[in-house]
Amino acid sequence: MPAFTSTPAPVHTLWDAPQTAEQRLPGVWSVTTASHGGFVLSDERQAAMPEALRLDSIYYEEDVDWSLVILGFEAEFAALRKPLFDLERDLARQTARHWRPQRYSAFTGEVLQPSDSHVLRSIASYEAAIGEIGVRAAWGDWADWVPAGKVGVVGQRITGCSHLGFATYDGPDFKGLCDAARYAARDQASTFASLGVELID
Repeated sequence: MPAFTSTPAPVHTLWDAPQTAEQRLPGVWSVTTASHGGFVLSDERQAAMPEALRLDSIYYEEDVDWSLVILGFEAEFAALRKPLFDLERDLARQTARHWRPQRYSAFTGEVLQPSDSHVLRSIASYEAAIGEIGVRAAWGDWADWVPAGKVGVVGQRITGCSHLGFATYDGPDFKGLCDAARYAARDQASTFASLGVELID
């Protein structure tokens, strides 16, 4: 393994000033701030990140992107023999597979199916619904325009889906009502057709 240089703790981050900072590996800082946290990489570490896992920024947030750092420097982390690293590594693999499937596949060579990843399931669901009216917002029967036992919905036509599984929409708004129980049991890509929405003015 190449030798990396230890670096001073970061004094500022994308998320604010660090409240805690731990150098997990030389040039790999785990930080927390009042609002968020994650890994901050030195320039040397950022350059050494495998291309498939490397972000444009040196900041790898704590919800999802931290997993890319663990995978990228897995052998070094494992060599430290920290007692809980096996759990952290397994969680990193699951997190990357579910939320960064394209990067995970490019790095590992594993071919993932929609059933292997939340994001891939979402993409497949929205791509199958392109052209349909997708629900963008919903109101319960507490809203004055929604009758008891119904859910009021507003939607637009689904035009595509991002690589992170978020639908894109375009066109005029449509407004309607659907059965509350049917709405509660909805699929990922909730369309007016799948919910049996009755259009209203």
